[in-house]
Amino acid sequence: MPNRISSFPPIISETSKILILGSVPGIKSLEMQQYYAHPQNKFWRILFELFQEDFTKDYSKKLKFLEKNHIAVWDVIDSCEREGSLDTKIKNEVHNDVEQILMDYQNIKAIFCNGQKSFKNVQNKMRENPEIPIFVLPSTSPAYTIPFVKKVEEWKIIKNFI
Repeated sequence: MPNRISSFPPIISETSKILILGSVPGIKSLEMQQYYAHPQNKFWRILFELFQEDFTKDYSKKLKFLEKNHIAVWDVIDSCEREGSLDTKIKNEVHNDVEQILMDYQNIKAIFCNGQKSFKNVQNKMRENPEIPIFVLPSTSPAYTIPFVKKVEEWKIIKNFI
């Protein structure tokens, strides 16, 4: 039987310029109460690589890194039922109010979706907002098996908005 899970509050500040949206936390992230906590997930490694900073496992330093680089992080799904961690197993979704966060934090100039699931959900749930471009990036999940260097190359676009 699938478990009902909930996402985390957004990591966001008044200086955030971009919003990176995932789908919903995986099992390891829920256990650790940290975004992208699975050691095989490349989210943090990609960001540190893009900004040419030394990677750290310290979550508090990762949060400071996001703020320093004007990056907000959230999930498009507030709660759902899911067995395991795969997006394909998500059922009975309740969505976060992405439009409201964009109204509350008007410095955000672009949304970047970490994978297809978050991209499809954002497209389905947001009204047209021509001022906020929405991009889909390759998922940082270990389930999406393109090479790390290819993921980094495609994620470089975020720097155009910071």
